[in-house]
Amino acid sequence: MKTRALLLRVFGAILAYGCLAAFIGVVGVQLYRWLREGQWTSIGVSDGMLALLHQCGVKDGGAGRLARLAHWLATPDDWLGWHKILAAIPASLGLFALSVIGNFAFVYGGDRLNDDESTGDA
Repeated sequence: MKTRALLLRVFGAILAYGCLAAFIGVVGVQLYRWLREGQWTSIGVSDGMLALLHQCGVKDGGAGRLARLAHWLATPDDWLGWHKILAAIPASLGLFALSVIGNFAFVYGGDRLNDDESTGDA
């Protein structure tokens, strides 16, 4: 049954190459702003998550978990340490790490599932 390996490879490839493209885009935007304005713009993971939530249609003051997450990302009232960590980690580094994880699933995970299924261990 090679469908699990195929699905893992497809998911891994989408995650790996999508995050790699986003990584290049974020660094490109930062580089463009630096060349134009002479100042490096820091974009943290929390900034990227908030922008993604707004892009997906989550409204300020809305109801639901995603709206609460967006509100917390904008103005945290608890878990302040976690918020500081998310703000301190560059979004480009987070995207690159997700790209590496996706590539791992794409290459190693698919091969491992193919090996397990061909030997009958699955």
